[in-house]
Amino acid sequence: MFLYYLILVIVMSLITFILYAVDKAKSKKNAWRIKEATLLLCSFFLGALGGYLGMLVFHHKTKHWYFQVVNIFSLAIHIAIGIYLSNL
Repeated sequence: MFLYYLILVIVMSLITFILYAVDKAKSKKNAWRIKEATLLLCSFFLGALGGYLGMLVFHHKTKHWYFQVVNIFSLAIHIAIGIYLSNL
């Protein structure tokens, strides 16, 4: 069970990281942007690691406190779930 969870977290984190990269590139060009709700939901639903890394690597959405809260809180939840599943 833990392996499946880990794979889901890795895939969703990769997708979320890419979404942060795309949104940052579009913000520099004043182009169509990805909705903040989409970024936050992707971070919350198994993509917190990718979201947090996207914030750090691309310096994106770092001024919005709620992005920090969602990413860190979700990451803590996903780590706790991972620990629980690894002990089953």
